[in-house]
Amino acid sequence: MTKQNLYVDVNVLQTVPSSNINRDDTGAPKTALYGGVSRARVSSQSWKKAVRDVFREDNVSVGTRTKKAASLLAAALKAQDADLDDDAVAKKVEAVFKAAGIKLDKNLETGALLLVSHGQLDKLAQYAIANDELDKKEIKKVLKGDQSLDLALFGRMVADNPELNVDASAQVAHAVSTHEVVPEYDYFTALDDEQGKDTAGAAMLGAIDFNSATLYRYANVNMNELVHNLNATDAIQGTTQFIKDFLLSMPTGKQNTFANKTLPSYVAVTIRTDTPVNLVSAFEEPVTSSNGYVKPSIKKLEAEYKRTSEFVTQPVANFVLGKTDTTVGDSVANLPELLEKVTAALSKAVQDENSDD
Repeated sequence: MTKQNLYVDVNVLQTVPSSNINRDDTGAPKTALYGGVSRARVSSQSWKKAVRDVFREDNVSVGTRTKKAASLLAAALKAQDADLDDDAVAKKVEAVFKAAGIKLDKNLETGALLLVSHGQLDKLAQYAIANDELDKKEIKKVLKGDQSLDLALFGRMVADNPELNVDASAQVAHAVSTHEVVPEYDYFTALDDEQGKDTAGAAMLGAIDFNSATLYRYANVNMNELVHNLNATDAIQGTTQFIKDFLLSMPTGKQNTFANKTLPSYVAVTIRTDTPVNLVSAFEEPVTSSNGYVKPSIKKLEAEYKRTSEFVTQPVANFVLGKTDTTVGDSVANLPELLEKVTAALSKAVQDENSDD
């Protein structure tokens, strides 16, 4: 029997004050043209990096993205067999990467960043120590198993050997402001503390670009793919962990300058069986207001959620955490309750799916 699709949508509205959390090549905050006006933008890559950083703080299984995977494997080999000399370790490392079809340069570095979990490194070391001749299929099996949560969510591309690619189970959209933004800049000066009473002139001057915005943030998780990458239990736990850290994380650009760390004003987590739905079209016509953007943004977002019901199947559940009463879902009081309800709904959906097999 064909398994039913299961997707988790995460819709977030979050106001960020004067800040520059994600810069372009000129040092200015990134922007996007949407609905005919300029919007504040925060790239998906920068927010995924922020999520991975919070994973580490929460002691979640996180892999290492590096060109120095060979050095990490060498360290794992020595940790498991202290009797191996440097030459023996080097030969085993080269043999493993050759069997994996991943090229190493003269510095024993990969040509591109490679995301590997620590479980994969440990098992590669175990296999290399136990076997003088390496089987390519076994090496591939090791490098596709024991995935860390970030690897299972965000995937991996290996240009040298596409067989080692891991399909991402999560998608993260570029965050955009729900309204038009006007770029601003802060002209600053600094005095020399040893300058004494002579304060005519500055020892340093410069300018920092910034903006402020109410951002619409969106991410989704393909539960079937995440279960494939991990297992049912870890996939459910991993999804709620991802939701939590996606909500609480923020890219750290210029954070010491602006102290701009805020929390979401509105969160809707929707569990669907047909297709993920990004609701950014709610803001194709930008919000205009002289009295704040959060409330009108919530109103437009919930109206768009209702409009999408004309096109998609009724969701399994929709949980809303926000500052105002919701008209589209089950209201929850706080983040722990949101995560608890999402976990219960996903557990039931996965259990019902398995019972149909």
